Amino acid sequence: MFYREAGQFKTSYAADQALLPIRQDRIGLGLILLVAFVIVPVLASDFLIGSIMIPFLVFALAAVGLNILTGYAGQLSLGTGAFMGVGAYACYKLTTYFPDINILFMVLLSGVFSAGVGVVFGLPSLRIKGLYLAITTLAAQFFLEWCFIRIGWLYNYNDSGAIEVPQRKLFDIAITGASASPTVRYLVIVTLVSIMTLAAANILRGRIGRSWMMIRDMDIAAELMGVRPLYAKLSAFAFSSYYCGVAGALMVFFWIGSAEAEAFDINHSLLVLFMVIIGGMGSLLGCFLGAAFIWVLPIVIRAIPPMLGLDVIAATTEHVANIIIGVLIIFFLIVEPHGLARLWQIGKEKLRTWPFPYSSN
Repeated sequence: MFYREAGQFKTSYAADQALLPIRQDRIGLGLILLVAFVIVPVLASDFLIGSIMIPFLVFALAAVGLNILTGYAGQLSLGTGAFMGVGAYACYKLTTYFPDINILFMVLLSGVFSAGVGVVFGLPSLRIKGLYLAITTLAAQFFLEWCFIRIGWLYNYNDSGAIEVPQRKLFDIAITGASASPTVRYLVIVTLVSIMTLAAANILRGRIGRSWMMIRDMDIAAELMGVRPLYAKLSAFAFSSYYCGVAGALMVFFWIGSAEAEAFDINHSLLVLFMVIIGGMGSLLGCFLGAAFIWVLPIVIRAIPPMLGLDVIAATTEHVANIIIGVLIIFFLIVEPHGLARLWQIGKEKLRTWPFPYSSN
């Protein structure tokens, strides 16, 4: 009923191939952007913005990067955390050598270094696939994590071994550092995430994205049709690593403020992978749904026992959250591989025919 396409006529190829051809989708996206850019900054508390919204957007961007590689190109990866670390350390070194250049430009440029590292570790994908490729990216995770610890030049030989975010301003407003307000940092992140997600959506709809999906579905047939596996696979690793690198730079510079090598360990790689699985592989919407679900779930579980008058320790709530996430991963892998995004799509299909659904009688 709410998603019925009757009366929405297309008079040009451009209108028919638009990113959001249905009017209700455009209205819904406009409302989401209104909430993200206006309502949340005005009404949300600093705790909600700094502890929920900012990390949600950071992990959603990292999930977009992993989904490009795994969901759309079909190349398994377990090194997302390491590629995020490359972007964070690259941004730190760039701000050290070029302190007068805009920090936002440095954040975007840091993804280029992550993309280069991703291409290097993506070279084995030309000969191996599946579990063997996943093991290769796992080796990249451990190797890069070792570099973050052992190479002192990366963190300017700080005694703590951590990278610390300097204060930077934009239009005389502090956007990084201790004096930057959570609202300002949130607006910067939500702007970059929105722009990069829109760019990813258009890339996936074009020639490059279609070549990734052809390689994912059947690489031999794609090669016979003219798709070059070398270009397609390495470009998927490059784009994926770029998004993960930018997400890592945003995580350090606009969220936690300082980080050590442990911030980019295997646990973060698995966390982003779980977000993609639960949200839906091969779906940009699923990246945001999965990130929101996994990041908000522990907070909700911690809030429920006090409301019921129960005294539960934090470790118990963490274990319960891990159990729920594990069960949902098994459920979605078996029952619905496309995750929450597919459930949302099914819901929209139901709305198109409600309250008079089609019947076989």
